[in-house]
Amino acid sequence: MHSVFLYHVVGDLTVGKPEMVEFAETETVEAAIWAIGESMEGGIPVWRKRSPHKSGVENAEMRQQRFVGILNSLDIVAFLARDECLVDQDKAMKTPVSYVVVPNNSLLKEVDPATRLIDALEMMKQGVRRLLVPKSIGWKGMSKRFSILYNGKWLKNLDTSSSCNTNSAANTNRTSASSTTTIHGKFCCLSREDIIRFLIGCLGALAPLPLSSIYILGAINPNYYWVEASHPAIEATRKLPQDPSTVAVVEPTSDGRYKIIGEISACKLWKCDYLAAAWALANLSAGQFVMGVEDNVTPRSLPDVLLNPTVGDNYGGGGGTMRPKKFSSRSIGFVSTPNPSFGVGRSMYRGRSAPLTCKVTSSLAAVMVQMLSHRATHVWVTEEDENEDVLVGVVGFADILVAVTRQTTASG
Repeated sequence: MHSVFLYHVVGDLTVGKPEMVEFAETETVEAAIWAIGESMEGGIPVWRKRSPHKSGVENAEMRQQRFVGILNSLDIVAFLARDECLVDQDKAMKTPVSYVVVPNNSLLKEVDPATRLIDALEMMKQGVRRLLVPKSIGWKGMSKRFSILYNGKWLKNLDTSSSCNTNSAANTNRTSASSTTTIHGKFCCLSREDIIRFLIGCLGALAPLPLSSIYILGAINPNYYWVEASHPAIEATRKLPQDPSTVAVVEPTSDGRYKIIGEISACKLWKCDYLAAAWALANLSAGQFVMGVEDNVTPRSLPDVLLNPTVGDNYGGGGGTMRPKKFSSRSIGFVSTPNPSFGVGRSMYRGRSAPLTCKVTSSLAAVMVQMLSHRATHVWVTEEDENEDVLVGVVGFADILVAVTRQTTASG
């Protein structure tokens, strides 16, 4: 096993991280749109408020019970695309997020700053997407040899995968191994993106793993959600994928395979105009949604979508005035590019919805850099043929973490 996983701890990744501000389940969808624009991985943790009748210090188990789940942009667009929400958009924007978020309190885990990085990776491999870490005064990190020893004991939060749930409370409440003190009630939140960003800075220590292809490392996930371009875009929301939160939009090829032309995902809708995207999701085909259609659509077929300027480009808080505006694919963030496959004379717009792809021969390092530079949660994998975007699978954060730890365990 590479020393980078043994001699680094979670506290090393929290330096400079801002304090987490809880987003309550009583907040509105409109407030969530603003918060998601400032979030990691295009999603925000949602919490139940502390009961005013409960006094005393809140422990890790009590905090875990208050955590509801993670709300992302695709969840919100799918909610706003419902018939009742399209009829009364103002009411939909004022809806509490408790009606939208998918409850799953296993997506977040509180850990001590002294938790080993390898144990944090194991937690994330098992489905944890956020690590809640207590803020410390003057944390200097523990990145040195033998830093995994504390008072003669190994700092291990995850002895085995089977004992993860039973021992998590005792392990995560362990006193910090540093000489610093934690700030009561102050936490920062680490995402898988933070972990990958840290690993990018340690590529030399991970050699030769980063130069290996994702195919050789077994990082390609062949199980993904997809919808044909000719089908209604709303089909992508029938069963929303959770990790990664994305649906490929594909076209069949002559030999029975599928070519990816776009995607409907949380990271692509991260900073879109949510109301315009919701209308498009409910009324357009999947191909039209990801490519954009304007010139071949009659004005009568495009209703006046009530758009809130504070929800669109600026994401400002507070209540802006609602104003009528014609639906435009540009409002979702597309730029002009012609595509003959959708008919001659039709102007297509693609840009933010263009899928992020790599080849089966791409190196792990290249894929990691792609994901971080585009703030994406995944990369679609296509066959080696440069002339076709024939879809093979997808690589997400979880797939990278599994590949990295599997290879390091084997090498150790």
